[in-house]
Formats: sequence, structure tokens, C-alpha cells
Amino acid sequence: MRLNTKEIIKQAVESIDLTQRSLELLKKRFDRNFTDAVKCITTAKQVFVSGVGKSGLIAQKIAATFTSIGVPSFFLHPVEALHGDIGMVRKGDVVILLSKSGTTDELVRILPYLKKRKVKIISIVTNTQSFLANNSDIVLEAFIERESCPFNIAPTTSALVSLAIGDALAVCAMSMKNMTVEDFAQNHPLGQIGKNITMTVADIMHKGKALPLIFTHSSIKDALIEITDKSLGCVCVVDKNGILKGIITDGDIRRLLNKTDNVHGLKARDIMTINPIAVKRETYLGEALSIMENRSSQINVLPVISSSGKCIGVIRLHDIVRSGL
Repeated sequence: MRLNTKEIIKQAVESIDLTQRSLELLKKRFDRNFTDAVKCITTAKQVFVSGVGKSGLIAQKIAATFTSIGVPSFFLHPVEALHGDIGMVRKGDVVILLSKSGTTDELVRILPYLKKRKVKIISIVTNTQSFLANNSDIVLEAFIERESCPFNIAPTTSALVSLAIGDALAVCAMSMKNMTVEDFAQNHPLGQIGKNITMTVADIMHKGKALPLIFTHSSIKDALIEITDKSLGCVCVVDKNGILKGIITDGDIRRLLNKTDNVHGLKARDIMTINPIAVKRETYLGEALSIMENRSSQINVLPVISSSGKCIGVIRLHDIVRSGL
């Protein structure tokens, strides 16, 4: 059967709609069991997450997320567990079992050996009347209407719902552990996440002699000269005490000259953007980038101010991108 572009897109949208409905239903199923699961995870010595096939892949991701937030967590392959890996599991640990049916043979076989080790068992299953559910300490229902697979067989919607439950557990665990962004940064020293929450504006801002500054009473010619001289595409406008009052970009100059050739007598205060958005030197680069981008009209430069409002630097979108963020 060949589908044309319109039919393919229609099928894709229907798949996403089905998954979205299942996620909406999931929100109504969070109850005391979920709360108990979060408490178990945050107080456990170690957390093991296990599953087979697609559920196993989701289990690996959940374990990795727990580890990234400071919860010692490992993926436990149920087959390898019965060949020695179960030796890692100790009293006081938590084991999370993922199974759509709740009757996965490999998980059923490992269950009695886990119970002997006196661990807390949390199951994430679609069938709450299944063997795994009936033999778990805490049951989290991953209810779905049906799989988005046209045969209602391949783990598609169910896999995503299970992953959503795992992510929700991690997010709540972060709150219960009173985790700070600094704590999170220590677990992510490299890569984009690390730079987002370890590098600050102070690390890459233009300052000192490289900072383009003029006063509110400076002329438009002075503004243009300063923009050209410092080559940052803007100039910060300050009062006699260095307090930031406005900003003029090269775009502002172009728009002014497009309207009139007569700029004689105009001052910086006449065309500057008053009280521009600014950041502090300790602002993380990820936050600065978000401030620049998450707007109806994107901005490319941000003044940096001290706690007293004094202009001490400027940072450009280009600087953040060049930093490798």
C-alpha cells in the first residue's frame, strides 16, 4: 500500500494525537502510589530499573536520568541479573520494573530473587491486575487507549507513557532532594547542559575598554563612532554615574537615517531604547540565551549591569554561540 504525502502526514498526526490523549489520561492517574514511589526513590541507597525489549530501552533512559540528578541508579538486565548481576542489589534498594503486560517472563523469573533481598519493588505496567502488579510494593499505571501502531502491537504509545512516568518521578525527586542548579551542574560538567549552567555572562562579556559606552547627552554622531569603534553592534547609554539608562543598536541608527537625514541636535536619549532588558554578571549563559530568543522579537545584545544598575559589560548572541553553547 502506497501512501501519498497528505495521507502520511495525516497518519503521523493521528499517531501523535493518540499519544497525547494517553498522556492527558495519565495526569489523572497520579495518586498516592506515585507519591510513595517518589519517596522510595529519594531515600533509596540505589535504584535499579529493569525491562526487556523496548521497555528495556526506556528503563535505560530512566536510570540515566536518575543518575544525572544524583540518585545512584543502574539499568539491571533481567537475564544478566540471574547470571550474577543481581549481586549488586542490596537491602534498602529500589527496583523499578517496566512491562506493558505485567507478565514479561524475564521479569517474572527475577521477581522472587528480588523479594529475597528485601528491596522495594515498583512496577510500571499497563495491566494493574497482572502478575507483576500483584507482586509489587507500588504499582504505577501506564494506561493507554491503544498503541499508535496500526496493529495495536508495537510498543509505541505505551513506551512513551512509561518514559513520561519515569521523567515525572525524576522531576519530583529533584524537588524532594532540594536540588539546586549548582548541584545539577556538578553532574554535567561538559557538553551543552554543562555550559548552560556552569558558564556565566561574566565569562564571555565585553568589558573595560572593549565596552561601548556613551552618555545620555552624547550626540548621535558620538553614538555612531562608538558603535563603529567597538564593533559590537551597539552602544550602552549611561548617566554621569555609569547607571544604565538605555541602549542604541546599529539597527536603531539605520532606521533613524532611513527616516531622516537631519540628525543634527539629536541626543542619545532621543533614540535610545529606555530601560533595556539587562542581565547580571552571574547570570548563566543558558538563561541569557533564553532571554534573547524567547521573545516575539529576538534581540542580539544584552547589557550587563551590577547590583546597583551600573553598566559593566555587554554580551551578544554571537558570543554565546561562539562559546559552544
